[in-house]
Amino acid sequence: WASCVDIWHRSSCFRTMNTLMNTGMTTQAGLEATSIPALRPPIPAPLAGAITHLCSLQQTDGGWEGEMVWNTMILSQYILVQKACGRAIPKAAADQMVKHYRKTRTSDGAWGMHGESLGYVYFTTLAYVALRVLGVSPQDPLCVEARQWLRKQPEGVLGIPHWGKFWLAMCGLYGWEGVNPFPPELFVTPKWIPIHPFRFYNHTRYIYLGIAYLYGKRFQIDLGELTESLRRELFDRPFAQIDFHSYRHTVAKSDLYVAPSVVLKAGYELLHQYEKRPLRALREHALGFCLDRILYEMKASRYQGLSPVNGLLNCLALYAHNPRHPELAKSLEGMEAWKWEDEAEGIRYCGARSNTWDTAFAALALSELPLEMRPQVASSLRQAYQHLCDLQMQDELPDAGAESSLEQREPILGGWCFSDGVHRWPVSDCTAEAVCALLTLHGEQSPVPLSDRMSVERLCHAARFILRRQNADGGFGSYEARRAGSVLENVNPSEMYGSCMTERSYLECTSSCLRGLVALRNHLGAQLGGPLLIQVNTAIAAAVTRLRDSQRADGAFPGFWGVNFTYGTFHVIEALHEAGIPVHDPVVQRAAVWLIRKQRPDGGWGEHFSSCLSGEYVPHEQSQVVSTSWALLTLLIALPASHPAIERGVSFLSAAQLADGSFPQQAQAGVFFGTAMLDYRLYKSYFPLWALARYVRLRNPQREEVGHARCAALPGG
Repeated sequence: WASCVDIWHRSSCFRTMNTLMNTGMTTQAGLEATSIPALRPPIPAPLAGAITHLCSLQQTDGGWEGEMVWNTMILSQYILVQKACGRAIPKAAADQMVKHYRKTRTSDGAWGMHGESLGYVYFTTLAYVALRVLGVSPQDPLCVEARQWLRKQPEGVLGIPHWGKFWLAMCGLYGWEGVNPFPPELFVTPKWIPIHPFRFYNHTRYIYLGIAYLYGKRFQIDLGELTESLRRELFDRPFAQIDFHSYRHTVAKSDLYVAPSVVLKAGYELLHQYEKRPLRALREHALGFCLDRILYEMKASRYQGLSPVNGLLNCLALYAHNPRHPELAKSLEGMEAWKWEDEAEGIRYCGARSNTWDTAFAALALSELPLEMRPQVASSLRQAYQHLCDLQMQDELPDAGAESSLEQREPILGGWCFSDGVHRWPVSDCTAEAVCALLTLHGEQSPVPLSDRMSVERLCHAARFILRRQNADGGFGSYEARRAGSVLENVNPSEMYGSCMTERSYLECTSSCLRGLVALRNHLGAQLGGPLLIQVNTAIAAAVTRLRDSQRADGAFPGFWGVNFTYGTFHVIEALHEAGIPVHDPVVQRAAVWLIRKQRPDGGWGEHFSSCLSGEYVPHEQSQVVSTSWALLTLLIALPASHPAIERGVSFLSAAQLADGSFPQQAQAGVFFGTAMLDYRLYKSYFPLWALARYVRLRNPQREEVGHARCAALPGG
């Protein structure tokens, strides 16, 4: 303690925080602004409204799920796959799909990476082709404006990224000679090669498994008479006169995020030479190997695929092998699990389903309520508890974890998926958040009878699942532990996405896993068993070190799955706090200083998605209820609930609440691979409630006395 105080005395962090605590003087730019008086809002009404709204969204199975909104790419590919396999889309469904395209285009007639992005050649071209397949006339304003936008781009459709070149080539709308190769032979090279596809991040690995098979077959989708019409509509010159080979490395600036490296281009050149005279026997062997892996993946995922992106490619691969393949119909039907439909926005296909994720966070938010308020949500929490129990993986995949397994799958027993678990691809942080929610409901005034609680054995399975995802540096991957070093990023062929080639040590996953392991240790203790308890303690210590070492000089922590530093900082401080790091620790207080400096004049916080692209904090032009909630949850750990910055943030949330207890739809809050922003539709329902509940719980006089004593224990407090 004496050492900590001495360090604190000598730190500029203390001097800054002391000023903030005593004056409440904060602005986004720094500490020089005039003081803004704190407001103490009448919280019970906003909190009650938020509770009522969130509980109204609970589904009959006890869970919560909001749409995870991305873009039109999967819908476009779904339409093309249906066409390829000879499955007509009913007119009523087609009309709803066209409605979604109308709802999601940019103001200049294009389609982008996400709801706030500018147009991309890739998404716009795929949307255009899909619309024409659906029967939309080229004279329809939807097509006219998209075509005009594409023509305005310097390279036009010829500059479409690698994935787009591949899809257009399958449709007969791009020359195969213009598609950089990814042949199936790459999957049968020795596994000790550092850039072997089995070392890829699993989403990337399975996407390229499908691409490799279809590329090796040079599969063609028969668009019939539409082919010639689209060739004329998409290109500004006769199709036969285009030198597609010369555009292999051309990528539109609107779409480019990671330019092909020199190493990757050299690899492409070697593969192009091989493709001139591929070894027939090797090609057939490689195609068979890839097809077997595709079949395993579809059966193991109960015909949904890891995601619809690879699932749709797998459907095409099965059709390419045999249009009457016995697994094809099941696989096509499995794609409907990704469907989302409503009257407002029509039919679309999500990149992921978020049952476990949303249910765990909703339960944690409701569990934050003061004890006297818990009885009113006891029924909802009991149902959520049972739903989470039902979603755990209780059976293992064949050969999972075996060194000799051709599938290279990690064990899944004890894990939870992001979704409802049907596709059996569990994730580390989803497992940890589910564990945290379940064990929180074992606490004081538990709504769950002892007879209904998850067994110790199943909780131990969860602990082992989480432990297997820890990397050597103490951090945690998502689906798997890291399989390769950063060298793989030098051969990233996607061009539109970054950091997508291998698992990493994500700070958010590490934070969730740390919280989950701490909860398991605290609730089970010796029941974990000696060896497992030792592993848990070792993993906790390594994770704490990893998180502490990841703080930036300004006090923030970068995110990977959310926007961005606000999200990362919330997760890390929450985890360190639950791991026993005291609130006066410099890591915690530096994070609080950083957050207070980012508070906006209206009391809220708002971070723009472009901070994910630049790697530096970028303020949003408006305060965001989700960012504000993350900031408040963090500050309520680091500071007394009466701190002016906290009360101003709570005032902002209260003022932003709508009449029905919900909060407004605002900017994107999620992200993956740097550029792919996501709108988690339920974030605005449970994170604000969580922040308000924590504030009310900590703001009562007894808690406040403790908080002031904590602050006074610091020099100058």
